[in-house]
Amino acid sequence: MTASAEGAGPVPETQAPTTLFLARHGETVWHDENRYAGVSDIALTPRGVQQSEVLGSWAAGAGLDAIVTSPLTRARRTAEPAVRATGLAPVVEPDLAELDFGIAEGRTLAELEASYPQEVADFRRDPAAHPLPGGEDPKSAADRGAAALLRLAETHPGGRVLAVAHNSLFRLVLCRLLGVPESEYRRVLPKMRNCAVTELRVSRGQVALMSYNVPTE
Repeated sequence: MTASAEGAGPVPETQAPTTLFLARHGETVWHDENRYAGVSDIALTPRGVQQSEVLGSWAAGAGLDAIVTSPLTRARRTAEPAVRATGLAPVVEPDLAELDFGIAEGRTLAELEASYPQEVADFRRDPAAHPLPGGEDPKSAADRGAAALLRLAETHPGGRVLAVAHNSLFRLVLCRLLGVPESEYRRVLPKMRNCAVTELRVSRGQVALMSYNVPTE
């Protein structure tokens, strides 16, 4: 607390907002072919490794206080250059894992449509209400992912945190935190580029989008 002028009583100190930088992992073999990779642990392509190095160069000058990753290998591998550049110890956050896409894992939507035309049509119409068969409920994923980012803001007040995770998870979380219906996540946020950075400011649980999908190259 700080004292106010003329004895008006204590004035609460204002806390600087926490800055969260969200980065999708580098390119993988399946993503290059537009195949769904959710909980499947797919390796980065050589291009994905290079993208990770560029993200590491960005991280070197970003003034980071923490680096957090999804538990999946593609996210942890993407974070390695940033870890080397900053000397920060990476923290694995299980709630930042990608969604399980059920029967879509390893397949393209076009391949899936041949066997499950109605399910794919329902998914295209409202992906939050009609997840692909066997997949995780997108609203539950938004719950866990949003809670994870808000915890990061609470544990790093006024800090700058890089979170490396996944395309669908991040888009659902952004919708949840910004008040956009999750059913619109594929339309409003069509794609997060590999290793591009999205910046959020979090203050007292309120979230502001400062930039979206900004390349680090």
